[in-house]
Amino acid sequence: MTDTTADALHDAARAHEAGLRYPEAATAWQAYLAARPVDGNAWYNLGRVLRRMRRLDDALDAYAEALRQGAADPWEVHLNRGVILSDDLLRPEEARVELETALTLNPAYVPAWLNLGNLHEDQGRREPARDAYQRALALRPDDPMALSRLAGLVPEPVGADEPMIGRLREAVTAVRGQDVSAMLDRADLGFALGRLLDSSGAYDEAFAAYRLANNASAATGAGRGVRYDRAATEAVVDKLIAIAPPPLPPIEDDGPAPVFICGMFRSGSTLAERILAAHSQASAGGEMDLLPAIARNAFNPFPEALAVLDADSRRKLRDAYLGGLRERVAPALVMTDKRPDNILYLSLAKALFPKAKIIHTVRDPMDNCLSVYFLHLSMAYAQDLEDTAHWLAQERRLAAHWKTLWPDDVHTVDYDALVADPEPAVRDLLAFCGLDWEPGVMDFHTRGGPVRTASVWQVREPLYQRSSGRWRNYEAHLGGLRKALEGHGLID
Repeated sequence: MTDTTADALHDAARAHEAGLRYPEAATAWQAYLAARPVDGNAWYNLGRVLRRMRRLDDALDAYAEALRQGAADPWEVHLNRGVILSDDLLRPEEARVELETALTLNPAYVPAWLNLGNLHEDQGRREPARDAYQRALALRPDDPMALSRLAGLVPEPVGADEPMIGRLREAVTAVRGQDVSAMLDRADLGFALGRLLDSSGAYDEAFAAYRLANNASAATGAGRGVRYDRAATEAVVDKLIAIAPPPLPPIEDDGPAPVFICGMFRSGSTLAERILAAHSQASAGGEMDLLPAIARNAFNPFPEALAVLDADSRRKLRDAYLGGLRERVAPALVMTDKRPDNILYLSLAKALFPKAKIIHTVRDPMDNCLSVYFLHLSMAYAQDLEDTAHWLAQERRLAAHWKTLWPDDVHTVDYDALVADPEPAVRDLLAFCGLDWEPGVMDFHTRGGPVRTASVWQVREPLYQRSSGRWRNYEAHLGGLRKALEGHGLID
C-alpha cells in the first residue's frame, strides 16, 4: 500500500468517525493499520470507535495494542480501558487497576482521579472516593466537577452551617461566561448546592439553586439544538401504540429470559433491581444500552421493521443481546436489565424473548417530577417541570398499552407503597419473577456490588419514607407542575 493510499484511509476514518459512521470508521482504521501496524495513535482511535459500536472486547484489545505500539499519552489509553471495564462490563477491580496505572504514569491527570473517585462511589466506598476528589481539587482547585462530586459525598442531613454550602455558593458565583463549558460548570455546582440546601431545610433557596442549575443545563442543550418537543414525543408514543407487535413465528426460547425493569427516571427502578439482586438466584445488569442499540443499529426504521423480522434474524439478535448481557451479569435464574427508557423498546424485548417479564416502577407524580428536576439528567424534558410532567404522561400511556398487550407479564411496583409497607410488595415482586421468598432480600442495602445510578447512596440505606411527599416542601413553587399533571389526568 502506498503512502498516499494509507493517508487517504486515515483521512476517511477520521471523516467517518466525525460523521458518526462508526462501522465505516472501524473498517477504514483496520485497513490503515494493516499497512501501518505500528501506529499506536491509530490503534487508540480504533479502540474508541469499537467502543461506540459496543465491540467491547475488541476495543480493549485495540487499546492494548495502542499501548504496545507507543501511543501518545498512555495514561489516557488506560483511562479509556478503565471506563469500558467499569461502565460497560461491570468489572470494577480491573477498572481500578487501569485507573491507578494511569495515575502512576501521570499523577497530575485529573480525569483519572475523577473516574477513580466515581468508581469508589459506585462501590459504596465513601472515604476513598473523597480522597480521589480531593486530590483532583489539589491539582485543579477551581474544578467544578471535582467540587460538585466531593459535595455529593457529604452525608445527609446537613446543618445550615455546613461549610460545603458556602464553598459551593462561592464557586457558582465565580463561574463566568455563557458558553457551553461555563453552563455545564454552573449546572454541576448548582445541582450540588441545591442538594445540600434541601438537606438543610432551606427549601426556597434550594429551589432557586435547582432552577439556576436546570436553566444552565437547558442552555447547553439549546446550544446543541436539543429541546424537548412535546408534539414529537406524542407522535413517537402514538406510533409505538399503533404499530402492534406483529405475530411472529415461534423460536426456541428454552433459556431464562431477562427481566426488564423500566419506568420513569427516579421512580424506584434501582431500588427494585437491588432488592432482586439480593436474592440468591438473581443477578443485576444495571443500566445497559443493549435494547436501544439493537433498535438503533438493526432496524431501519424502528418499530416498523419489526414486521419483517424473521426467525433467523430474531435468533441472531437475541444471541447478540445475550452476549452483551453475559459480559455484565453472572448467570442466574433471574437476570435483570434495568433501564428506565427501555419502556420505548418493549416490543423488541418481547419479540426476542417472548417469555420476558417486565417490571414497571411508578411513584407519586409530584414527587417523581420534582426528583427528576433535582437531578442533573441529560434528557431534554428534565430541565422543565411541565415538560417532565408531559413525558411522565406519555410514559404512563405507553406502559398502560404494554400491560394491555401482556397483562400477565407486566408487574407494577409502586415506590410509595413499597417503602410504606415493604414485605408484601417485595413478596409480590419475587413471586412475579418466579423466585421463592428469602428474608435476606430485605437487607439488600448491606450487599456489595456496583451501583451506577444517581441512587448510589440511597440504595445502600434501609428502606425509608422521607422521599414520599417531599414535594410539599416546595409547594409554593409547584403551581405550574400541579396544573400540568392535572391536565394530563395524573393527579386530581
